[in-house]
Amino acid sequence: MSAGFIFDGHTGLTAIAGKLTRMDISHFNDLLAAACAEAEPQRLLLVFAGASLPANATAQQRADFEAGESGELAPLMCVDKDPALLPDFEALAVEACTLVPDWALLFAAALSGHGDKAPSDSVIDAELQRMVDSVKSGRLTGLIPFDRHGMAVQLG
Repeated sequence: MSAGFIFDGHTGLTAIAGKLTRMDISHFNDLLAAACAEAEPQRLLLVFAGASLPANATAQQRADFEAGESGELAPLMCVDKDPALLPDFEALAVEACTLVPDWALLFAAALSGHGDKAPSDSVIDAELQRMVDSVKSGRLTGLIPFDRHGMAVQLG
């Protein structure tokens, strides 16, 4: 199984199907264009997450949360998309807002197929579950977080 794209928010270094390439992904549409340009079929794996405060949040945590700077992330929905069938981030956001209007961040990754075959449903499902588990546990390596405007963000 090829890993597709792996994001390192500090260097912008990306691994594509085992090759190392330098890439600037500052917006979701950059990822979409890169996936569409790949020779092997790709699937975009997406986890939409909401942010909330813990029940025992401090006043500072509440203030940071209100400023959009903190909170606990919880997966709300996951889906895979064929990048060739997705026009742009705006179309994705409109669809997502009808299903989960309170999403705060989108975590994305790409999964490569082999030859002319897209990844199988079972592989896609397993990778989506891994991504959901990663978001739940805060282990976000390899996932690109995007805000509601499609801009890549770094989580600190």
